[in-house]
Amino acid sequence: MIEHYSLILLFLGVAFVIGAFYPILPRKLSISLPMIQLTIGAVVGYFLSDLPKVHPLNYGIAIEKVTEIVVLISLVGCGIKLDTPLSLKAWQPTMRLLLIVMPVGVAALAFMGHSIFGLSVAAAILLGAVLAPTDPVLAASIQVGPPNSEDDEDVTRFSLTSEAGLNDGLAFPFVYLALAMATAASLHQHFGWQDWLHWLGYDVVWRIAAALAVGVAVGKLLAKWLFGKTAPDRVEQSYMVVALMLLAYSLTEMVHGYGFIAVFIAALTFRRSEHEHQYHEGLHDFAEQMEGLLMSLVMVFLGLLVGQAVASDVAPSWQVYVVCLAFLFLVRPIVGYFGLSRLGMSKNERWVTAGLGIRGIGTLYYVSYAANKGVFSQDEAVKIWVICVVMIAMSVFLHGLTANRLLALTKR
Repeated sequence: MIEHYSLILLFLGVAFVIGAFYPILPRKLSISLPMIQLTIGAVVGYFLSDLPKVHPLNYGIAIEKVTEIVVLISLVGCGIKLDTPLSLKAWQPTMRLLLIVMPVGVAALAFMGHSIFGLSVAAAILLGAVLAPTDPVLAASIQVGPPNSEDDEDVTRFSLTSEAGLNDGLAFPFVYLALAMATAASLHQHFGWQDWLHWLGYDVVWRIAAALAVGVAVGKLLAKWLFGKTAPDRVEQSYMVVALMLLAYSLTEMVHGYGFIAVFIAALTFRRSEHEHQYHEGLHDFAEQMEGLLMSLVMVFLGLLVGQAVASDVAPSWQVYVVCLAFLFLVRPIVGYFGLSRLGMSKNERWVTAGLGIRGIGTLYYVSYAANKGVFSQDEAVKIWVICVVMIAMSVFLHGLTANRLLALTKR
């Protein structure tokens, strides 16, 4: 791919130029930036046949590391932008989405993956784990606004923002369950009740608790150090964003916790300290710009993968499209609608919150992370990758075209 380096930079430059001018596009067009970036990549991949083939299994490590950074910077932005205080009542919709809607989504996708595509139980659980979470990166356009914005956070945008901030990390227990079951199967061992207890105690309880503890500690310590100074505005905000992200993530991973959860909790804890201070606005702006640049990079290369697949006559089976459409149009909306009942939300708010579960870059991270472990067969890994790419592409266009209109319904 190095011989095409200048050409790739050219197309990335075009994608970034479009991203720079995207805010001036009329809102009534309902065209999202990920839609444009994905289309550009697909066109390049389809017509430039001499480019190296971007096979996800051959570039697994690169995909994992790049998408990991994109998700991390997005999680910082999610935590910083939330104005809603920490209260049980305000966070009830988020808890329902995390504890009811996402696990049911994992189970539904696992069932379809096993019964329709013939995936092993472990691979089917992995399919559910990587596709059930709402993506924090591509969902940025439907999240709450900058910190201390004049408009109050409505329940729909707040729920989607807080859900995206937490469920990427909370999907990890299911990923580890799939990996543990696949490892046992590869060793011809039975996954017994002792394995289930280890998963529950270590991968669920310990890893989540460690993430929460480290996230709170990092957020509080950095906030105390910063806002205890007489002039916090003299502290460079871009450095603080990266420091907050890397400290929370690395320390949590060192104690075997979930770094994604810790980063969001650290950013949220940092924000709740002196939450009305204008310093948070600079943090948010830097995180948002970095997220947009990295998101554009990933979406262009995802489009390149799609375009090359179409040019090579690699066509997913009709079952792939049916499963993706069933999840996006039926499973997530219906489960979400009933899961959010009796919370004082209007019907429109419940339908819109349930329907805008965008799939995206977080899915690419999880599936590459799991595939890189080498415990799944190449055939199953390819099947999961195909389903994930189709689901993400569908979500990008479906939610990109409808998000603004759906959000407008919540104002009525």
